[in-house]
Amino acid sequence: MDATRLITDIKDNNIDTVKSALIQEPSLVSKEALFCAAQKGNLEILRFLVEYSRISLNEYDDDHRNVLHYGAESGNLEVFRYLVEKCGMDPVCGDKHLVTPWDLVHDKYPAIEDYLCERYDHKYEDFYRNPIRTGFFPDPSICRVGDDYYMVNSSFIFFPCIPISHSRDLIHWEIIGHAITNPDWAHLDELEGGRGYWAPDISFYKGRYYITATYRLNDVPPTYRRQIVVSSEKPEGPYTEPVFIDEDGIDPSIFNDDDGKRYMLLNRGARIIELDESGSKQISEARLLFYGDHKRAPEGPHLYKKDGYYYLLEAEGGTGPGHRVTVSRSKELFGNYETCPYNPIMRQDDPDAAIQRCGHGDLVETQDGRWYMVYLCGRMIGDGYSLLGRETALDPVTWTPDGWPIVNNLKGPSAMQVKPFADSVSAREPGISPCGLPMDYMTPRPFADGDVKYDPYAGRFEIKGSKAPLSSVDSRNIVLRRQTSFDFEYSAILEIPEMNEGQTAGITGYYDENTFFEFGIICRNGKMYLYSNEHVGDNDDLLISNEPVHSGAKKIKLIMNTSYLVRRLSYSYMDADDGNTVFGVLDNVYYLCDEGLKKGKRFTGAMMGMYAYSGEGDLTAVFYEN
Repeated sequence: MDATRLITDIKDNNIDTVKSALIQEPSLVSKEALFCAAQKGNLEILRFLVEYSRISLNEYDDDHRNVLHYGAESGNLEVFRYLVEKCGMDPVCGDKHLVTPWDLVHDKYPAIEDYLCERYDHKYEDFYRNPIRTGFFPDPSICRVGDDYYMVNSSFIFFPCIPISHSRDLIHWEIIGHAITNPDWAHLDELEGGRGYWAPDISFYKGRYYITATYRLNDVPPTYRRQIVVSSEKPEGPYTEPVFIDEDGIDPSIFNDDDGKRYMLLNRGARIIELDESGSKQISEARLLFYGDHKRAPEGPHLYKKDGYYYLLEAEGGTGPGHRVTVSRSKELFGNYETCPYNPIMRQDDPDAAIQRCGHGDLVETQDGRWYMVYLCGRMIGDGYSLLGRETALDPVTWTPDGWPIVNNLKGPSAMQVKPFADSVSAREPGISPCGLPMDYMTPRPFADGDVKYDPYAGRFEIKGSKAPLSSVDSRNIVLRRQTSFDFEYSAILEIPEMNEGQTAGITGYYDENTFFEFGIICRNGKMYLYSNEHVGDNDDLLISNEPVHSGAKKIKLIMNTSYLVRRLSYSYMDADDGNTVFGVLDNVYYLCDEGLKKGKRFTGAMMGMYAYSGEGDLTAVFYEN
């Protein structure tokens, strides 16, 4: 008998033949045989394979599904119970698309779902999914004021700077403001992609909200890093003009001690400086509290005081696959810190799981005394591309009897987790930033007054053409928003403008000035043509249509259909009823992610939006997003 014949006998429920074959040839067993037995719902064969064959239960298929996923597909309650109760398989463990066994039985197999509801004491609808903030939302920091939660994330060279989000339930978030909305205060004009505002921290002290962040400059000595502090009486702002603190390091956070003293923490490891009452002036030299447990790239320090201990949270291992969160503690602020015996308290140990690079955490206590941690993560596709950038996840924190915080019972990031609270509507509806853009829109570096105008009632963007191309740090007026899904359609209607030679306007898939693509209209030899261009590093792959844009056309709809790394570009004339026409397919936009190019600092994520390039002439493009 061979392995194929064994699987046939499993499908035919020939238990005696299966037992005989594996007794004679134990090596015939395979994960495919195990999955087949579970999927067929044959408990007798499944038990024999689990308890008497050489098979292991830590096996996965190409979609990272395990035996419980296949058992769920059988609809057999006893098979499901056996795998959960006797084999310890997890019903809320996600595959590479974060689909769990519970997802597979939901609304399909009531008996299994009833069993799960009873086991967890929660209904399916009581769970949330990670990441809670999809797309370019890295380096989260969180604070609670009353029943309201506020979070900040890195924005790098994008303007307005440092988004501030609000939630009442820790799951549903809305951007309500930014730490810097005045273009004169942003100081981003000369900075390369990936520089700018790193790893902000938000805190509340005596009626004011404080945000601090690293201002990362280009690699031009002698100064590479400075720290900024802004404050406001309102969480959404407006915030004060940034004050600079010239202490080197990254990932600042502010800690307010019980004695009224205020401190800033910075890497490497956790160094600490004392601040004045305003939180804007350094009044002591830096001292090292503790370097870190893992001893590699210790950063992201946060300090908390609980039950007589100072707890020090750090991110270690670098922001890639080895990322993790560790904790240490001391009875005295400047004492010796002991490391947690359960470290790392958050790390992804499965290299093939959907959620990776977990670290850079921040703790928050709920109003009823429970604890949670927000942390950075990334989802890999293809050959290890985190296309959506570094995202924000959330998991519960419990405290051990010996007084240590552990996250998600040390199981790593969850795919599906019980909601902290019943669903709540955000306290504020999304609005318009003081810079004139919708709250979830941004531009690479600030734009001049009047260069970008938005009419919220018409959904109309008026964009003045930049003098510099998208490939330059001097390019302006590229209006973007985060890509938050691997599968989506994005489109915008462009009022076809009068154009001069070489001018362009259209939609873009954008990462930074080094990697992007354009799809729109270009003027060549006095006529307008559709075109696409992929820009990767120093290379351009330009495609121009053979025929010019229809004479007399007033508006054109530009469409980008995305499925993971594939972008299908199409268009339609709005004053004609001839449907969509495919212009071309970009079959691998790997370059729209951190791993897509080795050049400069790459920490953001894929974005999409609208642009106009005027060169030395004048051009204004009008868009309506669909």
